[in-house]
Amino acid sequence: EVQLAESGGGLVQSGGSLRLSCAASGIAFGDYAIGWFRQAPGKEREEVSCISTSDGKSYYADSVEGRFTISSDYAKKTAYLQMNSLKPEDTAVYYCAARSVLKVTIFTNPTEYDYWGQGTQVTVSS
Repeated sequence: EVQLAESGGGLVQSGGSLRLSCAASGIAFGDYAIGWFRQAPGKEREEVSCISTSDGKSYYADSVEGRFTISSDYAKKTAYLQMNSLKPEDTAVYYCAARSVLKVTIFTNPTEYDYWGQGTQVTVSS
């Protein structure tokens, strides 16, 4: 059974930092794309970052480029999202998702992912 478990969310002041973790089990971690998505109330789910554990490629949405850093630890089967210089508009539920890679190793559409975590709340106060 595939399971993804996010942790690390919380309440932080504007300009602060948080590190989210996504612990995976039941997958061949080295052959997957791990995406971080967020969804704010009344808004569509959007991808903020993605990493391919097979070739190390990564993707960032324009809104987080330069502030967020995605990484993965094969031994721990865990992906991370380091979020710095947080803004109130970053407030959302953050989800990690996973899917196996093909010739394409970066995926930005939530419909392309097979497995999802339960989400973790990130709240940034002004």
